[in-house]
Amino acid sequence: MHDISLRNHKPLVTVAARNADVRPRAAATYKAAVLGAGGGIGQPLSLLLKMSPLLSHLNLYDIANVKGVAADLSHCNTPSLVTPYTGAEELAESLKGVDLIIIPAGVPRKPGMTRDDLFNINAGIVKTLVEAAADYAPKAWINIISNPVNSTVPIAAEVLKKKGVFDPKKLFGVTTLDVVRANTFVAQQKTLRLIDVDVPVVGGHAGITILPLLSKTRPKTEFTQEEIEKLTVRIQNAGTEVVEAKAGAGSATLSMAYAAARFAESCLRAIDGDADVYECTYVKSDVMQELPFFASRVKLGKDGVEAFVHTDIRGLTEYEEKALQALVPELKGSIEKGINFVNKQPAAASV
Repeated sequence: MHDISLRNHKPLVTVAARNADVRPRAAATYKAAVLGAGGGIGQPLSLLLKMSPLLSHLNLYDIANVKGVAADLSHCNTPSLVTPYTGAEELAESLKGVDLIIIPAGVPRKPGMTRDDLFNINAGIVKTLVEAAADYAPKAWINIISNPVNSTVPIAAEVLKKKGVFDPKKLFGVTTLDVVRANTFVAQQKTLRLIDVDVPVVGGHAGITILPLLSKTRPKTEFTQEEIEKLTVRIQNAGTEVVEAKAGAGSATLSMAYAAARFAESCLRAIDGDADVYECTYVKSDVMQELPFFASRVKLGKDGVEAFVHTDIRGLTEYEEKALQALVPELKGSIEKGINFVNKQPAAASV
């Protein structure tokens, strides 16, 4: 059993919070590209990435409005050089030489819209962007944020397979927001120090496929059955909570950007040689035999996923075990939907 550090579960602390004039270490010359940097998630995500001491270059790509974002961020006195790329004709250049690709591109959720409603639009966008990533940055780590993640990650995998460059250790669906929410809600309800709380979240990244394992909460915490049920539903529906609160003005952009930046920082730390990096993420997996993709805690190493923490889904409560089995059909359907989308070879969406 791996010794799981809580280091990853502490609030994101960036270089600006410590010293705005920090110089990166000699080995810290990593490059990242944000595809969809002009959007509601892309802009705050780019700001948080600009504050990372591990980045020397930050490439911002979008179909429009990204030059202003880059100009704005370039005034921040942190090490990374920000470069904008606009439109399909500049997509290839934005990807050359990058170590990490983060994809928040796509349309946001609106009131009454499920993640599945986003599929037809976002699936085509992700397919096109990953095709470019396969051609121009085949060895880069890829973080998929575009919803529905349960389907867009299998889409990305199929695209990479067709291009002959699929490395299952380097393709990630970012489900960190589910962990962030679980930690926050538990800490608030139980009056715990947030920095101490760690709730693993497994399954997928939509509705009942999001399964917080409250019995595995660290530090060990007792919950009534009513608390378990209410917390589970709130974590599963937290995205809708934000969509409704914004009343048509957007979805969970700021918390998603925070979670994505935390996961990106974990990826960069692992690439940089940190041997103590653990995160929950949606990846090609053998944790559940019925599901080729599954979110669970993994250990990250220099080459990507190094190990799966199988102990998280052992010794579950009866409630968790039933919830785990209940999510299988829905998640399996979403995975198949993504795979079928690529294999039917629809026309790529415009990016």
